[in-house]
Amino acid sequence: MTKKTPKNPIPAHQPSRSDRLKPAELLGISAAMALFVGVTILFTTRELTLSLIGLGVTFIVALVVIAMLVLGMKPNESEQTDLDEQNGH
Repeated sequence: MTKKTPKNPIPAHQPSRSDRLKPAELLGISAAMALFVGVTILFTTRELTLSLIGLGVTFIVALVVIAMLVLGMKPNESEQTDLDEQNGH
C-alpha cells in the first residue's frame, strides 16, 4: 500500500513570537504574584516554611485563575481565521 499525498498541502502555520512567548508570560505573572506573597509573609512572620507554603499555594492559584481567564476570552478575527485554517475549514 502506498500512502497518497494531497496535491496542494496546507502550509504549516508558524506562530508569531508573541504567540510562542504567551505561556512563559503567564507563568512569569504567576511567579511574580507568588514571589510577592512569599516575601511579604517572610517579612511579616520570619518563618521560611510558612513563606514557602504561601508562595507555592499562590503560584498554583494564580496560574489556575489566569488560565481560566484566558480560556474565557473570545478569539479575535485573526485568531478565528487561524483556528479555521487549522481545522481545515
